[in-house]
Amino acid sequence: MVPSLGDLSRKQSGFVIPSSECVARPWLARKFAIVNEPRRFEFVPLWGIAVHFVYALRRVDCSTCGVTAEQVPWARGKSHLTTSHRWFLARWAKRLAWQEVAEIFHTTWRNVFESVKHAVFWGILHRDLDGIEAIGVDEIQWQRGHHYLTLVYQIKEGMKRLLWVAEERREQSLRGFFQFLSAEARGSIRFVCSDMWQPYLKVIAEELKQGMHILDRFHIMKKMNEAIDEVRRGEAARLKRDGYESVLKHSRWCLLKRPENLSEQQTVKLKELLQYNLQSVRSRLLREDFQRFWEYVSPTWAGKFLDQWCTRTMRSKIEPMKKVARSLREHRDLILNWFRARGTVSAGAVEGLNNKAKLTTRKAYGFRTYEAIEIALYHTLGVLPEPEFTHEFC
Repeated sequence: MVPSLGDLSRKQSGFVIPSSECVARPWLARKFAIVNEPRRFEFVPLWGIAVHFVYALRRVDCSTCGVTAEQVPWARGKSHLTTSHRWFLARWAKRLAWQEVAEIFHTTWRNVFESVKHAVFWGILHRDLDGIEAIGVDEIQWQRGHHYLTLVYQIKEGMKRLLWVAEERREQSLRGFFQFLSAEARGSIRFVCSDMWQPYLKVIAEELKQGMHILDRFHIMKKMNEAIDEVRRGEAARLKRDGYESVLKHSRWCLLKRPENLSEQQTVKLKELLQYNLQSVRSRLLREDFQRFWEYVSPTWAGKFLDQWCTRTMRSKIEPMKKVARSLREHRDLILNWFRARGTVSAGAVEGLNNKAKLTTRKAYGFRTYEAIEIALYHTLGVLPEPEFTHEFC
């Protein structure tokens, strides 16, 4: 039985070739016989013409594995695809949707999936995990409802790749990553970027005591924008209920965008809103004031500014913004690590890789099983090694 991808991730060096793939040599066997029905092995198509190898495998009485079919150099096990054809399909599957690859090369979706699975298994067994200094942790939604994947990336400059995929966003989802790493690989990690999801914070604090944990800028500003949008929705509903003029209509993006990104129409709308003493406007002004926080160089002075900003926000009587301020106070030290590690890691790389992960799922119009999405993400984002071939077809 072929091991699961999770088994390979947890114990990379523990892959044992199944007995059906035994290196059975007929000339070393006690006896062998020719199988009556020959097998057809699919090869890389040439000029749109299907190519097959036809060969009658011999049944071998192996002294190690007993009676089994001989192993041939162009295929493995009971697969009817040649190894070259598997890698050919797997490489094209990086560029196109799997169904498109199947239609173009006149094969089945299952053959493409098995080829990609073969490439991912081989790559995980042969990838190098030494020298990982910076990682990013995040989650993406992959099915309707609250179904998430925990993703761990290496975010070193010049080497950005997916290291780990796990179901849901629980503590065990992330803890499994640190458990499969060797003690040496775990000790080499110096920086970790994540959001403020509590299970991630707890696991990182327990597993990486020597590393610097950084709460990245993107997630902090994202939380602030969500608070502004919540204030706007509540205030617009309250004004409508009280019979006042709907001044907040079509104002969402002029409140959320940075001034330099506003269109001419949004700029005019924002100037109109600034004439009113609205909680939505005050929330935006608080956010724009907070942008000065990222201009500091010294963590000490940045911490003083953060404390003052949180004090002003707590006095604003705007509950969603007060919630953000309480969260910033709670994670103050982790936020200030952004200044201590400035220039060392790029937290934006995590969001860039997340966008590629979402594109992978959209390109296939979604995956129905966890196994399929896991293999697709490793294949697309894992930067997995490939064997050297004499001829490359893609």
